[in-house]
Amino acid sequence: MANPAAEAFWASFAQARQLTDVPYIVASFGDSAAMANELLWLVLSGRKRATASLVRDYQRVGNHPFPSVGEYIVWLDGSGCPKCITQTTSVEVKPLSQVDAQFAWDEGEGDRSRAWWLNAHRTYFARQAAREGFTLHDDIETVFERFDLLWPA
Repeated sequence: MANPAAEAFWASFAQARQLTDVPYIVASFGDSAAMANELLWLVLSGRKRATASLVRDYQRVGNHPFPSVGEYIVWLDGSGCPKCITQTTSVEVKPLSQVDAQFAWDEGEGDRSRAWWLNAHRTYFARQAAREGFTLHDDIETVFERFDLLWPA
């Protein structure tokens, strides 16, 4: 679905950085407007520099492509307004339970501990599993992605 505001936001960034014909994706964090706003605030404040998703999310037709190093993302707030652009710096796939303390810290949520991260992400992915009809388990393939903030609003 086209988002004219995101397209204009990207165009300003691309012009300032002298980028031409560079692909980008448009996304938001979480599964609600409130979560999108909360996690976006963590990015804009400098606390959040990582995110996690399930490998299965990229295997459905019409979804975003699998994350890759160098990828640009225009992040939307809970109302669909673009607020920042990040660039992916690393992508690692491993079981959910194999998250390490540094990644939990870099994701910037809660108290930034591994225990908090695991609890919060098990809860989040369990909601997704209930909606989509799959079984959540600790060995589910998870994408651990780090990024740099390039362009705040």
